[in-house]
Amino acid sequence: MAQLQGKERSEYVQGMFDRIAERYNLMNRIISGGQDMKWRRKAVEAAALPRDGALLDIATGTGDIAFEAVKRHPDTSVVGADFALQMMQVGRRAGRYGEAVSWSAADALRLPFADGSFDAVVSGYLMRNVIDVPGALAEQRRVLKPGGRIVILDTSPPPQNVLRPLILLHLKIGIPLLGRLIAGKSAADAYRYLPESTQAFKSAAELADAVADAGFRDVDYRKFMFGTIALHWGTKGGE
Repeated sequence: MAQLQGKERSEYVQGMFDRIAERYNLMNRIISGGQDMKWRRKAVEAAALPRDGALLDIATGTGDIAFEAVKRHPDTSVVGADFALQMMQVGRRAGRYGEAVSWSAADALRLPFADGSFDAVVSGYLMRNVIDVPGALAEQRRVLKPGGRIVILDTSPPPQNVLRPLILLHLKIGIPLLGRLIAGKSAADAYRYLPESTQAFKSAAELADAVADAGFRDVDYRKFMFGTIALHWGTKGGE
């Protein structure tokens, strides 16, 4: 599935996330050993939000990053946007934080927001799924205010080290098996696609170069989970 291109890939990803929405959070906790919430906290910290700021969580899914931003910065206006509507429906049912977020149907390549709307744009597990990485970065830059921050949390291909065989075993066998057992047969293809898309995605260094090429400055990143998760950040220059 990771080899799909263009509109076919976009439609597959949209339908896939809607199918796994109800068990998505549980699977993330299990796959990451509970570390995924820590990474989301790090993403919100990297956004460096000002007082009374505005944050866009693009590809918000069930809203975990958006909720973290609301908890840490109750004065911030938080928008969660996604094209997988069922994922957002799960998030909206998540108690008081679900009501504190403004939810928006949105395509990452055609964001329905005015230029310079946000102090930070954060995404979790978006970039490896978009069909046009430069286009998605350009849209995020467009809706940022001058001096605003882009933050990207995503998977990264397993590094070439002694742990690589074990990581590949987890990706190719462990995650699909867990997906079948926990999310059900109808989601089996999704938990084959997700590891495949990780292996096919840019390295952390390559993604940093893409962010810099999109016009962001002070680009940097940090890796987690034996190098298989990367958090990138950068700043939009004054214009």
